[in-house]
Amino acid sequence: MTATDPAIIHLTQGWCVLSLLHGKIDAHLERAPHTGHDLSVREYSLLDVLSRQHDGEGGHLQMKQVADAVVLSQSATTRLVTRLEDRGLLERCLCPTDRRGIYTNVTEAGLALLRPARSTHDAALREALGEAATNPELAPLVRAVESLDVAGRKVPA
Repeated sequence: MTATDPAIIHLTQGWCVLSLLHGKIDAHLERAPHTGHDLSVREYSLLDVLSRQHDGEGGHLQMKQVADAVVLSQSATTRLVTRLEDRGLLERCLCPTDRRGIYTNVTEAGLALLRPARSTHDAALREALGEAATNPELAPLVRAVESLDVAGRKVPA
């Protein structure tokens, strides 16, 4: 395959469109949580992921799993956890079955901040996808995102 191979050109163009959609959504979301909630998109994402943990088998995430879920390196995730912990939004605790493991939980203050931020985030996401859907180049990707079946759940419209 060469750089002029139609298959490579097609893949490259597809990746550019996907990157464009991601950039538009990310920029839209970056503005939304800051407004009135004092959270960046990354902070919101971390709180959101951690708020979905539960006690019991497989309920708590290890730091690597959290980093993968928020699409950050482990060191960046650790710094982000520390910042949110310093703000009283997260707390760390030892794993009861493995003393080397440390879990991170959202505090009541974190949940209180997350609840209204989630509404803002969800509305901004719907708005960003709605705007992107008006672009003929992005519309097929928006439809694909809206129809995703993640872990057996349809993404709400």
